[in-house]
Amino acid sequence: MPHSPEFEPLFGYQRMPAPAMQLAASENLSRMKRRRTVREFSAEPLPESVIENCLRAAGTAPSGANLQPWHFAVVRDPAIKQQIRIAAEAEEREFYEQRAPQEWLDALAPLGTDASKPFLETAPCLIVIFSKAYDLLPDGRRVKNYYVSESVGIATGFLIQALHQAGLATLTHTPSPMAFLNEILERPPNERPTILLVVGFPADSALVPKITKKSLDEIASFH
Repeated sequence: MPHSPEFEPLFGYQRMPAPAMQLAASENLSRMKRRRTVREFSAEPLPESVIENCLRAAGTAPSGANLQPWHFAVVRDPAIKQQIRIAAEAEEREFYEQRAPQEWLDALAPLGTDASKPFLETAPCLIVIFSKAYDLLPDGRRVKNYYVSESVGIATGFLIQALHQAGLATLTHTPSPMAFLNEILERPPNERPTILLVVGFPADSALVPKITKKSLDEIASFH
């Protein structure tokens, strides 16, 4: 028989007066407008506790049936980062030279990207985000996860925001296919790599593309 759900009082929620809400929203917007995707990183190491707390923040994300279908593999070892770079660049060369349609290449052109990915070695930390279609019980039975892509996407957003709030820069790298990450990191077949998140301090000489974001009218409607 299914278990009866258990509930407890809502704890920790603090309602703010309207002026405080407006100030908090405005300050958060100002901080997030300073977030930029970076491709030139410093090799300066990061405090381990900062990464751990940002991962804990990502783990608070809502998920389908609270099944939390994600795994975050943190890579600091230079030898492993080098393996990842070699494998990623092989996939990227094939993408740019053979697989990508011209329309996609045209869309990427303003960003100045190519198959070379030195940041995979330079940055002090890589976080590979895996999604789990199912979990395995100790007896080997499979437990299906629900709304996996939606749940992992939300958790990834939480993680990027947490890293930004902690003063770190990130790059969402998505070489395709990414099955090489399972092999290099020895992750099980029920996990699928979705994003390779590059994390660190921007290099002192870092440059970013001159781009704009869509206006509120272009991304939202109010009914």
